[in-house]
Amino acid sequence: MSHHTKHEEKTEQTHEHKNEHKHDHKHDHKHDHDHKREHKHQQRMEKIEKRDHRVEHIFRRILHFLERVVASLTIIALVVALVFEVWHGITDVGYVADVSNYLHNILTIVVGLEFVRMLIDTTPANILEVLTVAITRHVILSHDDPWSNLACIACIAGLFAIRRFLIRHHELKKEMVEMD
Repeated sequence: MSHHTKHEEKTEQTHEHKNEHKHDHKHDHKHDHDHKREHKHQQRMEKIEKRDHRVEHIFRRILHFLERVVASLTIIALVVALVFEVWHGITDVGYVADVSNYLHNILTIVVGLEFVRMLIDTTPANILEVLTVAITRHVILSHDDPWSNLACIACIAGLFAIRRFLIRHHELKKEMVEMD
């Protein structure tokens, strides 16, 4: 009986070993399947990212083109307005005498030119400059109450502080070199 028990134990161990081997094989198969599924998912995500990058690149190009179109149209309108101002200044002696109207028109052209520059070369310094010119134009031309003018002056001071403390100095130097 002892011999029979040892044989049964051996058979049982062999069965357990086979079952473990089957279990390990199933586990390996499941692990391979999960790995393949994860790899396919990663490939899909990479494809989506590439497609999104291409779409984003196309949109950026379209926006850049539209900015150029708007800048071109604005330049044309500003040149026409400037020619109109010069023509009226030459032909109508009383036109320049109305300083308020003349300044309004000329400073509007200046703000427009700054706007075009900002569209063509969008940098923090250019944006601040457009805002500064626009607010300055408002202060010069408006006849608002003193509190409104004080608020505008505070805004200009804030813009100068932003330019001084928040914009990197090498960006400002680069812009100044490009202007020369």
